[in-house]
Amino acid sequence: MPLELEFHTSLQKLLVGLILILVPVTVFGFYIAIQGDIQVRQMNGENFRALTRTAAESTSDFIAGRVRDVSIVANSPAAVQAVTQANRQYEHLSEQAVRDKIGTIEEGWQRFETDKLSVEILTSDLAQQLRRMRELNPTLLKITLLDSAGSTVAATDRPAYYSQTNQAFWQPLSSNGRGAIQVSDLRYDDQNRLYYVGVSYPVLQAGTGRFIGAVTTTVDVSPLFAQLNRRQIGRTGRLFLVSSDGTVVEAAGVTPSMKMKSEEFAAIRDALGNLRGREAGYIYTTLSNRESYLIGFADTGLREAYANLPWIILASQETKEITGPVRSMVGFALIVMILSLLVLTLLAVYVFLHRKQEIDDIEATEEKPRSFAA
Repeated sequence: MPLELEFHTSLQKLLVGLILILVPVTVFGFYIAIQGDIQVRQMNGENFRALTRTAAESTSDFIAGRVRDVSIVANSPAAVQAVTQANRQYEHLSEQAVRDKIGTIEEGWQRFETDKLSVEILTSDLAQQLRRMRELNPTLLKITLLDSAGSTVAATDRPAYYSQTNQAFWQPLSSNGRGAIQVSDLRYDDQNRLYYVGVSYPVLQAGTGRFIGAVTTTVDVSPLFAQLNRRQIGRTGRLFLVSSDGTVVEAAGVTPSMKMKSEEFAAIRDALGNLRGREAGYIYTTLSNRESYLIGFADTGLREAYANLPWIILASQETKEITGPVRSMVGFALIVMILSLLVLTLLAVYVFLHRKQEIDDIEATEEKPRSFAA
């Protein structure tokens, strides 16, 4: 004979059991989903911090590497010897006589009346060596060697001016005989259609460290920009370079000539101004399009050494793309919790009404008059 089991329980007990089981489970599930969303946001924030710091370090390393390349030229024995030899022409001249001499040459240089001097500057053995260095390092676009008076000694290309003493970099470069490295702000070469910075490196006398000349170069930064553009961050993410005033230096589809301001930089400006914000390296914020974004940031640290390069790396991505899967889980957990509470509420109402009906029936039965036999 088959075993038959019957289970009987009241609705009240069933309701209590469901409340004790469903409410903790659904609330705990929703809590776990919320914690997952928080963890995902934190993890992606830390990833953005690492990404921007890596990009900032590579940017700083690129500039430092190009400065080292120029230092090799400035410290080469041939360059030091050529500058030393060129400076001998000023030994018995007064400062005024030196200025007059250079001024006369400059006037002829501008009228292209110094072809013999130009040929000597561009075809000397040292000029050939400079061109060889450029071939080995294509990021060095133009190389010019100057003496202590700012006059051109040798060059890969004919400079626009024979003397560089009127250029903005010259006084800081010579630094009253001490010599100081100078890096210009970002510029654009119309002829070659590329962005570059100017790097000027002092030539110092062996032993004394006295300023005796300089090497000025134009450095192609296109490889750096290409390296930054290769970093893909999902569908809505992007990595870009901005200046300390928020002007976009490099970004996909944006050039420095556009002078565009970064909305992301405006959002993180306060964070950059305090130690805790800089250590965090990222924030979540809502931009003008009313979308929430994760923004990571890191200072390249170039401004301390080169005032013309106050560059900052930014990375941004829509929050909904970052937390999409987890937010779906949170939404599902919320729906389950709401449905569970709704079912329990309906069941509680049913039990309450059913119990009230039973009480009413009992009271009606008790109030019914009794009949007696005649």
